[in-house]
Amino acid sequence: MKQLTKHSSIKSCPGPIVLLILDGVGIGKNDDSNACFKANTPFLDTLKSEPIYFELKAHGTAVGMPSDNDMGNSEVGHNTLGAGRIFKQGSSLVKQSIESKTLFHNQTWKDGINNCINHNSTLHLIGLLSDGNVHNHIDYQIQLIIQAIHDGITKIRLHCLLDGRDVESRSALNYVETLKRAINPLNCDIQIASGGGRMITTMDRYNADWSIVERGYNAHVHGIGNPVTSIEDAIKQAYKDPSITDQYIPPFVITNNEGPIGKINTNDTVFLTNFRGDRAIEISQAFESKTFTKFDRGNHPTIFFAGMMQYDGDQNIPTNFLVNPPKIDTPISHYLCTKKIKSLAISETQKYGHVTYFWNGNKSGYINKELETFIEIKSDLIPFDQAPNMKAFEITDKTIELLKTKSYQFIRINFPNGDMVGHTGNFNATVSTMETVDTCSKKIVNLVNQLHGTTIVLADHGNADEMFTIKNGKKIIKTAHTLNPVPCAIITNNPRNYQKNNINNPGLANVAATICNLLGYEKPDNYEPSLIK
Repeated sequence: MKQLTKHSSIKSCPGPIVLLILDGVGIGKNDDSNACFKANTPFLDTLKSEPIYFELKAHGTAVGMPSDNDMGNSEVGHNTLGAGRIFKQGSSLVKQSIESKTLFHNQTWKDGINNCINHNSTLHLIGLLSDGNVHNHIDYQIQLIIQAIHDGITKIRLHCLLDGRDVESRSALNYVETLKRAINPLNCDIQIASGGGRMITTMDRYNADWSIVERGYNAHVHGIGNPVTSIEDAIKQAYKDPSITDQYIPPFVITNNEGPIGKINTNDTVFLTNFRGDRAIEISQAFESKTFTKFDRGNHPTIFFAGMMQYDGDQNIPTNFLVNPPKIDTPISHYLCTKKIKSLAISETQKYGHVTYFWNGNKSGYINKELETFIEIKSDLIPFDQAPNMKAFEITDKTIELLKTKSYQFIRINFPNGDMVGHTGNFNATVSTMETVDTCSKKIVNLVNQLHGTTIVLADHGNADEMFTIKNGKKIIKTAHTLNPVPCAIITNNPRNYQKNNINNPGLANVAATICNLLGYEKPDNYEPSLIK
């Protein structure tokens, strides 16, 4: 790896370079659906008037997704921000692997299938049931089922995690219908066995709430959950409470006269079909770990387990996987560490992994612990619309404390508010959280200016910028990310020895080179162009 070289004309400023990431804050229509627009945000409203301001592309092919109809998300966003380049992401790699059939020639696939055939056992698929294409896609699951039957599998049980977050909030029945229409004609004993809403079943992340994983594990493995005769019954029962959307449907187990119809037993094969890592790591550990202590697994079956991808390459989670994850080499943190530049990454639990693991190219831990400081503010374990400030004030106070030490040349901060509260679909809470973000952002930027530093204020994708849509005259609550661009302003009181670089279709991949320039260095040769020159 080449070292960074001094820039020929841009000199570093006396103070720190700060990257302030407003998670989930895109640029939407100036109408009643846009919580960012309706909120009172006098500081954020000034971003567009900054001399160097961009609207960055943060979805689709600009962040490695298969098409420009695919929304961005925090994982691919932070990958792209930290890498300075565009890498094919999980969904693109899985789609390519299925279409080329290379997935089905993978030794892991063959071993999982042969395990079932040799033991006359069951193939289980666990995954998010939607076409959100953020964690999973229903089309991929159907293709796995069809190929498994072609390869000799005679019994399949499906464990369906319901979305309502990356898609419409009460759309689960539509996906169930699509799934059943695809599987009913197949010559196989295939049934849905268990499931639940993704925010309370199976899909925890960052060790925030292991009880979520425990509930899912118990439903999938032990048949413990709300007993129902069909997945449709579970969904319709939950819908009787008007406040419950798909992501919060309680864990359920399909039963007949003999009990649960699809518990995971010893000698079975389990494929976790989600391709995104953050909410797949913990359930993978629950199935795989020989020294597991997070909860009592009871009679833990000995199974063949594999993930769609390896969700954590440093910790080898899981051991077996179907598609190789994107290989992101030399993120910007590598270059900064070789120049002995001290950096700080800070957020609360919900996005801590984004400013560390995903920023550093899907790598756990530090690149150089002597030069990097990672700080996690513990998130509240309640629905985020019930405490919409989240931990923004605590993040701000800690950042200000550390800025005043003048110990760090580069700082990256993530406020999760716009994304996490936006996902609840609660418009008023999202307006409130945007006002909190405005207050906190202003405090940080003001101090950075006092320290003669420079702040890049941007977002990683949209969410709070479109909280509902209108279909056939009816308001439909929108909890998914948007396809909107995101703001990016470079703010400083220092004399600028650089100017705006006119780039065609600027995106998140242009930010790492910009950080290098602001620190006084030329960008690496293989990075996308800088936003300044």
